[in-house]
Amino acid sequence: NEFCERFSYYGMKAVLTLYFVSYLGWDPDLSTAVYHAFSGLCYFTPILGALIADSWLGKFKTIIYLSVVYVIGHVVKSVGAIPTVGNKEMHIALSMLGLILIAFGTGGIKPCVAAFGGDQFDEENVSERQKFFSIFYMSINAGSLLSTVITPILRGDVQCFGGDCYALAFGVPAALMVVALVVFIAGCGLYKRNPPQGNILLEVCRCIGFAIKNRWKSSKYDPKRKHWLDWAEEKYSKRLIQEIKMVLRVLVLYIPLPMFWALFDQQGSRWTLQARRMNLSFVRVCLHKVKMLNALLILVFVPIFDLLIYPLVGLCRINITPLRKMVTGMIFAALAFGAATLVEVQVVKTVVEPAPAGNCLLQVFNLADGDISVKTPGNNLFPEPIGYLQDPPKYETLPLEGSSKEVKIQVTFKGSTSECTQMFIEETAYSLFFYSTTAGIECVLVIKSDHESVLFNFNRFFNTQPEAINLTVGQESFHVPGDYSVSPNQTVPRSEYPDVSCISQSEECSDLNLGLLDFGASYTVILTNESDTIVPHKMEDVQANNVHIAWQIPQYVLLTAGEVMFSITGLEFSYSQAPANMKSVLQAGWLLTVAFGNVIVLIVAEGAGLEQWKEFALFAGLLLGVSIIFSFMAYFYTYVDPDQLDKIYQKDSGKEEDDKKQKTDDIQMNNKGKETRM
Repeated sequence: NEFCERFSYYGMKAVLTLYFVSYLGWDPDLSTAVYHAFSGLCYFTPILGALIADSWLGKFKTIIYLSVVYVIGHVVKSVGAIPTVGNKEMHIALSMLGLILIAFGTGGIKPCVAAFGGDQFDEENVSERQKFFSIFYMSINAGSLLSTVITPILRGDVQCFGGDCYALAFGVPAALMVVALVVFIAGCGLYKRNPPQGNILLEVCRCIGFAIKNRWKSSKYDPKRKHWLDWAEEKYSKRLIQEIKMVLRVLVLYIPLPMFWALFDQQGSRWTLQARRMNLSFVRVCLHKVKMLNALLILVFVPIFDLLIYPLVGLCRINITPLRKMVTGMIFAALAFGAATLVEVQVVKTVVEPAPAGNCLLQVFNLADGDISVKTPGNNLFPEPIGYLQDPPKYETLPLEGSSKEVKIQVTFKGSTSECTQMFIEETAYSLFFYSTTAGIECVLVIKSDHESVLFNFNRFFNTQPEAINLTVGQESFHVPGDYSVSPNQTVPRSEYPDVSCISQSEECSDLNLGLLDFGASYTVILTNESDTIVPHKMEDVQANNVHIAWQIPQYVLLTAGEVMFSITGLEFSYSQAPANMKSVLQAGWLLTVAFGNVIVLIVAEGAGLEQWKEFALFAGLLLGVSIIFSFMAYFYTYVDPDQLDKIYQKDSGKEEDDKKQKTDDIQMNNKGKETRM
């Protein structure tokens, strides 16, 4: 059931952002906002599902009913992706309705499925229950792994309605959710079902409120209580008070945990953006498949930890408690971000940072047949002479002292000095081409297009010839106007291009050899006439991504090891420390730590405004600090056995009943004695 449900959820999410951008036509900012709003809703709704399960329907019925809502949401989402169904407004309305239903479905059953699985084990089956949660977590990642591979193929490789088949990409997850529901219902005769205990959360809130109110009204002459909740003993049972103490102790322990998820969830955002700026040579999968590494490593690590690492550590006479595992997992996650920081420091060396406000970026190309000297007013950006067809080493920062400025640039060629006057705008990158004519030195200013390259590079051609030239680079066609003009920037896949097709009306234009056009690079190819033949001169404006994607593997290994120790253990810990009537509620509390972790990411990412490597280092430091705090909290935590609590209060309750019965019998005997005497 969990395998199919996770396949359904992650399969749908794998193409959701592309659906927003490509199908609905939304801009990236709106698409990102809606995507994260949906993700957040999926982790806030578990509290609603837990309330329904523990207070009203029970876990079994809650899973069934909300799974039906889940399926309906998927069907509505799929129908909204059919172009022939209504107009764009209809597609948006159906998509949003489908996502809301999916969020309530997946969020509502999240705490119930894990807790219902744990309910199947008796108190003597602790080790089997631990194995169940490991297998449960492996099922999650197996579904995630396969869906991340299959769903994008269904979208891109299968064509329907004249384009990418989003209807099929959403329809298959819907079918898998139907399978999940059918499989779950098929085993209904085998399950152990614990009945709901009434509106337990409302009862808990009333008990806490009564204790606070009673404590506030108490005087110094009232007898002291060991715990502030004991002030509710006048109205509520000792068992309920003890159960609330257990839950509150665990919830307090959860307070530092969102920081782990703040780091963990960045593998789908910040780490993916980092991968976009790395060298993907020898990798034959799309970039979004890099995220598969975590799910794949989970499937490998879970049996290794359960069958090898934990037993070996136990042989060393080290007591492996759940909270110690979680602390170790947090440390591993912090180390993963330390590794990500080191990788990021190397990655940014090849990245051209945007110009700050009040400045622009400038590079100079010399197409004159000889050295030139270039001077900018107020500073000397180019102290050395610039050679003919010299590849500019980097972009220089030109101060503008405002949003825009007209700048007079002096250029000296063969002892003669002339001026080139151009208008520059802040936060823009420019290329300035100098070439010689019979009238002297002339200049052409070209704006550099910003780009985010992955498997591609940006290329433009500068034509020094009077006639236009048409080029074909791989599958892309470039039209280069004549007379010192430049073509628009276009992307082509990383590859060797030894025979680029070249067509010109009058000049000889045989195939051109551009060599390797590498990942993430930006090239300017200057076309000149040498011996009546068009010759390309390739300049590298932005360096290629020279840090290989394999350097991300250590950070994924460390983070996944941390996840195995932290997340799987946390699931089982949340179940084992919860009273029988609050297990789903505590599972929902565990899931809420994920939601608040995403909130932390938004606050730091949007509010701090740090360079990426500094942000990674900040997160690593924060988690290390939080792990120390959590270690102290864990040291003072006392593990409890809710099943033992049941036995204790069953005995107490039986004793109270016996006492009441004895008192009743005594009263009856006294009454009979009185009647006899009378």
